[in-house]
Amino acid sequence: MFNDNFSVETPTSSLPQVLLASFRQIQAAEDRIVNRLKLIAMACHAFKVELRDFGSFPSHTIFINVTSKVPVGDLVKKIKTDTQRLMKLDAENKPYFPTDSHITIAMKLKPWQYEKAWLEYQRKHFTGRFIADHMILLGRRAGELKYNVIDRFKFENLPVGVKQGDLFT
Repeated sequence: MFNDNFSVETPTSSLPQVLLASFRQIQAAEDRIVNRLKLIAMACHAFKVELRDFGSFPSHTIFINVTSKVPVGDLVKKIKTDTQRLMKLDAENKPYFPTDSHITIAMKLKPWQYEKAWLEYQRKHFTGRFIADHMILLGRRAGELKYNVIDRFKFENLPVGVKQGDLFT
């Protein structure tokens, strides 16, 4: 509907999602990242995500606001703390961990599309909620447009004790 109303030529074909991290990495590091995310998810409990109204990044993006900042923010912080080193490819390709969560409705809009759509959406009201009980790792190869599911991590609320190895004992 949004794509038709505002003449968006490249529709968003992905499912709605809340971004927790974005990074580039070589295939060889995938197993280590997957294992670390699995441990994070196992220790995490399911939580409620509240949505309210719309926001925008001026001139190009319209999104739904995530108002339950604490549980999403805590998960992002945990992922950042535990995986940042693994996700950093090199000095130019550092991982991104969002500080303000949202669900994108449309991005990379042309200025006229953004202005027309934002005139309508800034006055619209929306409320919603869902239970986040898992997270998904999406990936794509260089040059590809479509993301594929690499793995799905269920939140299990289990006591996961990771013991740091001793270098000198």
